Amino acid sequence: MTGDARPWFVNEAGGEARKHAPATLRNREPIVDILRTVLPESGTVLEVASGSGEHAAWFAAAFPELRWQPSDPDGQACASIAAWCDGLPNVLPPLMLDASASDWPVGAVDAILCINMIHISPWEATIGLMRGAGERLSTGAPLYLYGPYRRAGVETAESNEAFDRSLKSRNPAWGLRDVDDVVSVATRYGLAFETVVEMPANNLSLILRKT
Repeated sequence: MTGDARPWFVNEAGGEARKHAPATLRNREPIVDILRTVLPESGTVLEVASGSGEHAAWFAAAFPELRWQPSDPDGQACASIAAWCDGLPNVLPPLMLDASASDWPVGAVDAILCINMIHISPWEATIGLMRGAGERLSTGAPLYLYGPYRRAGVETAESNEAFDRSLKSRNPAWGLRDVDDVVSVATRYGLAFETVVEMPANNLSLILRKT
């Protein structure tokens, strides 16, 4: 997805396989509040770019009736996901999945989540995410996105502008995306914008559904 190291991960004490992304502790409960209004009552949820796996473990515990399929293109991330989710009966083994790839190692699913990937990946990953979601979701099934975005007519917070500059200094292909651009690509692959929800720390939840 990115081809770069993941400096936002820090090892837990003891040097275990599990990685820790501090932002997950701040955003996981607000995200769950939104997911309660979005996710189906049963079925399989694919998480694209699961990162450390902390979200997958938290969501699986919050929604025990759903089956969770975490994924990531990074081997260390997949090891961390497996460590965090060890013992959770409704979490499948993590898949090596690159959002930008034309072939994903998973079939039809009932919902897809993608948290904090779009701004830390080349634009091709967003295109691939929409293509993959359009191919695997049935009519009405949701694609949930979370992260910092730009919105037409809404001033971008200075903290997000600074974050954007930091991202581009690490990789010119990274950076905050415009909601309108993301929705435009989604529409191309049969996904319709439903709503945007303002979240803590100047982030947004975007909810799209397969048409």
